[in-house]
Amino acid sequence: MNDLSSENALSGNPGASSPVSAGLLSRAAASGFALHRIVMAAVAIAILVICALQMRWDWLPEYHDIIFEGLWRTVWLLIASVVIGFLLALPLGLVQVTGPAILASPAKAFCNVIRGTPLLLQLWLLYYGLGSVFPAIPEIRDSWLWPYLRQAWPYALLSLTISFAAYEAEVMRGAFAGVPKGELEAAKAYGFTPWQIFRRIWMPRAIHRALPTLGGEVVLQLKATPLVATITVIDVYGAFTRVRQDAFLTYEPLLLLAFIYMLMAGALVVLFRYLERRIPVK
Repeated sequence: MNDLSSENALSGNPGASSPVSAGLLSRAAASGFALHRIVMAAVAIAILVICALQMRWDWLPEYHDIIFEGLWRTVWLLIASVVIGFLLALPLGLVQVTGPAILASPAKAFCNVIRGTPLLLQLWLLYYGLGSVFPAIPEIRDSWLWPYLRQAWPYALLSLTISFAAYEAEVMRGAFAGVPKGELEAAKAYGFTPWQIFRRIWMPRAIHRALPTLGGEVVLQLKATPLVATITVIDVYGAFTRVRQDAFLTYEPLLLLAFIYMLMAGALVVLFRYLERRIPVK
């Protein structure tokens, strides 16, 4: 077999593969790297090299400060809106499953209204609507809140948070309802208090069921953050928009911006897959 392979390699037969390349491919496949992934990685590296060598990147040193500042603003807006929104989504989803109706109905109405209107519209209503009312109220102008309410980022954070809370409340409602009733009844039979049942069984099981959807929603939330640039909050998208306007460039800033968003989305996917493995289900 080895002799035949050597002869095919020496004769230049295109239908024959060398033992070395076959061994590399088999080891790559055994280590979890499928052939199509290797090809995709090679294509991606080739595109990166071509972009690095053929395009203009001399503007980066001049604008790196505003880019990092915008990137940091995007990251903390994402983290704050996701954390606060998820903390709001837990009770909103739970009351829709357990009731009573006097709490479940407002929670359901909140989710329907927020999910039924575009995020950009909510953002503009808060900033241009509510934000224009506050200056006419002397009690607010004289309070400690006024220095914050004069800026745009609180309205951006509020709109992103309530949007995420409404969508995740629906996800958690389904997750809470999907936990088998037998597990909750068994815990009750063992003498668990309602708080212990919720904290040790119901909520962990529901969060684990919701994690795949939650990961996707967080990635969508990341891609919704550029909307804050419409109310003068300079996130990473706003920073690259300023670069485009100042440097009269189109493709280079947009390609780098797309690469940054892909890196952040990839990091989020890896993080949620790690959490799926870490959160116990039993």
